[in-house]
Amino acid sequence: MDKVLTHDGVLDQLTSDMVIGVGGWGARRKPMSLIRAICQSDLKNLTIVSYGGPDVGLLCAHKKVKKLIFGFVSLDLIPLGAHFRLARQNQEIKIMELDEGMLQWGLRAAAMRLPFLPTRIGLGTDVLTHSQELKLVTSPYKDAESLVAMPALNLDVALLHVNKSDEKGNTQIIGPDPFFDDLFARAATKTFVSSEEVVSTKELGGKEGAIYNRFERSLVSGVVHSPCGAHPTSCAPNYGFDMKHLKEYSDSAKSFEDYSLKYMNKNCITYIMAGVFFMGLISAYFIRKIIVTENIR
Repeated sequence: MDKVLTHDGVLDQLTSDMVIGVGGWGARRKPMSLIRAICQSDLKNLTIVSYGGPDVGLLCAHKKVKKLIFGFVSLDLIPLGAHFRLARQNQEIKIMELDEGMLQWGLRAAAMRLPFLPTRIGLGTDVLTHSQELKLVTSPYKDAESLVAMPALNLDVALLHVNKSDEKGNTQIIGPDPFFDDLFARAATKTFVSSEEVVSTKELGGKEGAIYNRFERSLVSGVVHSPCGAHPTSCAPNYGFDMKHLKEYSDSAKSFEDYSLKYMNKNCITYIMAGVFFMGLISAYFIRKIIVTENIR
């Protein structure tokens, strides 16, 4: 089955008011080309679940977010997400702020098709004070311990970025940390992945390459060929952070119009030419690969 889609093909399967989980971690391996596509669309009132980075900030800047469920929002070396902070200060979004472990536990509950999972995470903290959605349960056993009942974070859609995929949805995350992308995929009704490369199944390396496959192809509804699709976040081992761009993005919270004109409403080739030449990443060969890829942003 050929699951290869364009960005517009993914957008055709998204609707306003959806709960969308975004994989990656902070400024690491975020599906940014898919995020930019959403920013350019008519989608609105989205609930976003994320270990947040510039994905959250861009969606907030474009007024796409109704509610954010998050463990943090950070650009790593730039600690605070300026666009996210602005949205919170202006009370433009509802939030459910969680400990990082609680967010993972909520995704795991959804992946296991359970209504909640009990945990000690959050006990004795203001997470419980500030989130009326979180409830306590008492252990039915002799210990009668009071625990947090972390509700399942069921997703309509998960958006992930990977290093390689074939047209069937077999994916590879080759970097040092898959984060919780497998849980995002299992917690979602549909999962769409953007991929640095779309290759033949044989090129995924058989048994040796299987260690990089973090979730089943049956969970993948669509694959988008998106070279440099995580930029400006990192996608090891393909490329690292583009700190110059991340700083420009962060500074744009003061006046978003210039950044938007420069980088948004662009197809992939124009976006690359507008500012992705960093750390010697984009070789002539890589540009040729992008140019022959149709309908990518």
